[in-house]
Amino acid sequence: MNLNNYFWWFKDALPHRFCDDVIKYALSHKESLGVTGDYHNKKNLNKKEENDLKKTRNSNVVWLDDPWIYKELHPYVHIANRMAGWNFEWTRSESCQFTKYKINQHYDWHCDGWNKPYDKPGPDNGLIRKISMTCQLTDGSEYKGGELEFDFRNVHPNKKNIISCNQILSKGSIILFPSFVWHRVKPVTSGTRYSLVVWNLGKVFR
Repeated sequence: MNLNNYFWWFKDALPHRFCDDVIKYALSHKESLGVTGDYHNKKNLNKKEENDLKKTRNSNVVWLDDPWIYKELHPYVHIANRMAGWNFEWTRSESCQFTKYKINQHYDWHCDGWNKPYDKPGPDNGLIRKISMTCQLTDGSEYKGGELEFDFRNVHPNKKNIISCNQILSKGSIILFPSFVWHRVKPVTSGTRYSLVVWNLGKVFR
């Protein structure tokens, strides 16, 4: 799928108080190691599996599904979907993923979408991820490293086309992109980066 805009951002969009409230609220919950791929279906990882996972993804997460959070974020999904020209049909959002990246933590190249819709009980069944959203909860001055980067291999499949997303370094900034776009979070070298990720779902593209 060729697009005119592979991401859309809002600088300094979220109130700092909201960002601080999300951080405080999330840190009051029990966190877990973020997983990916086949590890999603495993309840307990052995040491080797955990080490293998951390080569690709090493971060701590908390899942949140509180209405006051969605109420703040959903208007930006609608606006970006329209302004970027995607006009994707989407119906609901998954639980919000609060993510903590400490020193040396990272998430290597990946895309959020899968090759088939969800097949599980509940409201997500039959839906796919269409629009990914990342909210910057800490200011870029509070940590080093941890850059969000895109690889637009969709555009030039035979060469790297990596862009660092500097537009959202300031606290409260938001970026949205189609869930099939490849991206990564580089290792944090000092400080801690907090972000909030939301995947917005809809029926399979037709």
